[in-house]
Amino acid sequence: MNLIHLDEISSTNDYVKQNITSLEDMSIVYTDRQTSGHGRLGRKWVDTGDENLFMTLVLKPFNTLNPIYPNFTQYLSVVLSLVLEEEYNLNAQIKWPNDVLINGKKIAGILSEGTTKGTEFLGLALGLGVNLNTNPETLAKIDKPATSIFAETGVKIDKEDFLKKLSNKFYLLYDNFIKDGFLSVKNMYVERAFFLNKEITINVLGDIHTGLAEGITNDGSLILNENNEKNIYYIGDIL
Repeated sequence: MNLIHLDEISSTNDYVKQNITSLEDMSIVYTDRQTSGHGRLGRKWVDTGDENLFMTLVLKPFNTLNPIYPNFTQYLSVVLSLVLEEEYNLNAQIKWPNDVLINGKKIAGILSEGTTKGTEFLGLALGLGVNLNTNPETLAKIDKPATSIFAETGVKIDKEDFLKKLSNKFYLLYDNFIKDGFLSVKNMYVERAFFLNKEITINVLGDIHTGLAEGITNDGSLILNENNEKNIYYIGDIL
């Protein structure tokens, strides 16, 4: 595993996509500060300070498009949840498809972006931003409920130590995920999916749907019962 540290960059995902051919598989690029970090659907990721973690994993498991690629963010949400629970004694929740929360507050953002050349798949940039040491005063300025490990535990977190724990867990479960896809982590995902068996509202590319969240399929999709009609959604956000 090759670690690449950059003091400041527009975003680690952009850096990886721009340099995908020269970066080794399973490399990790991380930075102290992102000037243009972004999340899913182009949302801006708030830079909460250089004591937090902004990173991207370089993944090249196949040279063609593969059905498991959309599940990498869900896989990472499970891995992060395990690290938060096992190393920091926090109770992690997962909000479909890949948000990780502590006590109902978001602690991390995950984004995957693929790079292709013709029909050849060059690699995946799997980005992660984790609030490690953001103080409660800064968190209060964010427009949606957010938290950090420091805010929850009162303990300052060493960034490099956290990165080591996270990467070790990621690659410990990686081979099984590549072989079996989302099924390899489905049970762990469902155990933390607090929204299941509740009425929820989701936004699917601007279309709003409300219903009972009945389950998660074997490919990570959401089963939503809308007026006794079961619909399956592959993309979207819980509002």
